[in-house]
Amino acid sequence: MPSDVATEIRAYGTARQATQLEGRLAAAASAYERERYTEAIAILRQVARAVPGVASVRELHGLTLYRLGRWKDALRELNAFAELTQSVDQHPVIADCERALGRHARVEQLWAELRRAGAGSDILAEGRLVMAGSLADRERLSDAIALLEPAVQRQVRKPLDRHLRQWYALADLYERSGDLPRARALFVKVVDADPELSDALERLTNLR
Repeated sequence: MPSDVATEIRAYGTARQATQLEGRLAAAASAYERERYTEAIAILRQVARAVPGVASVRELHGLTLYRLGRWKDALRELNAFAELTQSVDQHPVIADCERALGRHARVEQLWAELRRAGAGSDILAEGRLVMAGSLADRERLSDAIALLEPAVQRQVRKPLDRHLRQWYALADLYERSGDLPRARALFVKVVDADPELSDALERLTNLR
C-alpha cells in the first residue's frame, strides 16, 4: 500500500478500521490486476462507500467499472478522482466513456484539456486514440487520420506500446478509407515489432 494512500485511509475511522480498509483495497487491486473485475468491484463498492474522499479508491473503482462497460458509473467515479486530484491522468478513460455514450462534443473538450495540461506521452497517446476513434465514429476518417499521422511520421528506433497502438489504429483507418497500400505498410510495421498485438497479423494477411 503506497504510504500516501494509507495516510488518506487512516483519516477515516479507527486504526483497526483503517487496517481493514487497506487490506480490502489491496485485495481489490490484486483482483483488478488479474482481470477479475467482478470480484474487484464487489470489494471496491464497500471501500468507496467507507472512504469517499480517497482519490486512489475512486480511481480504481472507476477503472474497474470501465472494464465492466458501466460507462455512466465509471464516469461518476473518475470525474470524482479528477476533482479530488486536479489530475488529467484518467482523461483518456473518461473520454472513452463519453465516446461510448455518444457524447462526442465532450470527448473533444477532454482532448483539448489534455493537450493544454501538458500530459505525459503515454497519456497523450491514449487521448489521441480516443479522439481519433470519436472522429471515426462520425465518419470523419480524414480528420482521424490527420490526427494520428504525425505520431507515425516520427522515427522510432525501439517502438513502445503507445507507438504500436497508434500505428495499428492508423492502419485500420487507412484500410477503412480505402488506402490499402498505406494500411498494409503500417500493419507490416506493427507485426515486425510485435506479431502478437491484437489481430494485426490476421489483418495483414487479409490485405495481401
